[in-house]
Amino acid sequence: MPLWLRKQLRRAYAEKNGYQVKILNQCWFYYRLKESSNLKKGKVQERRR
Repeated sequence: MPLWLRKQLRRAYAEKNGYQVKILNQCWFYYRLKESSNLKKGKVQERRR
């Protein structure tokens, strides 16, 4: 999970912002889906941590 997403999720949970948690969760699943489809197509991505 990207660092920027982890930070935003932590902040949203701390602030009890349910709407933002929901949106960020959707972002995470979209990111994972897109990343896995790129791997199946043979595209190599560099990961930044």
